[in-house]
Amino acid sequence: MNGTDQPPLVADVVIVNWNTGDYLRDCLRSIARADRSVLAVGVVVVVDNASVDGSADGLDIPGLRLRLIRNDLNRGFAAACNQGAALCDADYLLFLNPDTRVYPDALRAVGDFLRTETARRVGICGARIVDEQGRTAVSCSRFPTLRVVVATMTGFGRLSPGLFPSHHLRSEEIASSRPVDQVIGAFYLVRRPLFVELEGFDDRFFLYFEEVDFALRASRNGWASYFLGDALVYHAEHVSSDKARGRGLRHLLCSRTLYAFLHWPHRDARLLIALTLLLELPGRIVRAGIRGSGSEIRDTAVAYGGYVRWLLQERTRRDYRMLTM
Repeated sequence: MNGTDQPPLVADVVIVNWNTGDYLRDCLRSIARADRSVLAVGVVVVVDNASVDGSADGLDIPGLRLRLIRNDLNRGFAAACNQGAALCDADYLLFLNPDTRVYPDALRAVGDFLRTETARRVGICGARIVDEQGRTAVSCSRFPTLRVVVATMTGFGRLSPGLFPSHHLRSEEIASSRPVDQVIGAFYLVRRPLFVELEGFDDRFFLYFEEVDFALRASRNGWASYFLGDALVYHAEHVSSDKARGRGLRHLLCSRTLYAFLHWPHRDARLLIALTLLLELPGRIVRAGIRGSGSEIRDTAVAYGGYVRWLLQERTRRDYRMLTM
């Protein structure tokens, strides 16, 4: 029992792995070491998306009930999250990146918060993401709009944040816990009834933006996202995506465009495509050239070439008929 003599709340954990090496084991060990007196951990489901580095082998960690799913191919992050969630039955689902480590008291802090009156209409809870030195890293964001994306493309957000708000909230904006548009998917705790209500993540998002889309749909259904500053989680960042930078950037561009057509006025979504190709692409090439990075130029060419092919393919598919409207 915890200090309030109440039985702990229970969260099942879903981790999607793709070639993360020892990071996954470190993540699991951090869960096993965490204070689970207020928020207990039920089953930990690891969904391996066809890793080839052996990172899904030898995962038995004392103190954890582990279930491992091995996919024969990479099904994408959203689909794999849904696959893992289907094996869970706890009241809460914690989607955790394999390159994270939860601090010893992080789960306790989340459990304490979930018992408060403030948490009654909170459907999604995130943590303070920190780097190796314990400094606050990107932890939560604004819902992307065309203005927000242009600020990211051009850097105008740094020059005129009032006119062009940045996508990610700055550390001074999250000095304390607060409701936010969306929390970062590295630590993404969801009420399971909400997950069922929204039918999980939209698996058309292969990688990136699936948690943004989910948070927006939750908000429209009356559920808030909440940044919990007292729960600390280390995130290494880009451990998987750095192994395939060109493909990772392509997935980012495709998912961003899909999100725009699902949630923006179609005029803005079409303008996003034009800006992506006519403004963002030349900017990336120029910056890579200034840095003298031939590999970055090649990765950029691969990414944008794949993005154009995706646009052409989606024009012929019923699901994305909106792309030609």
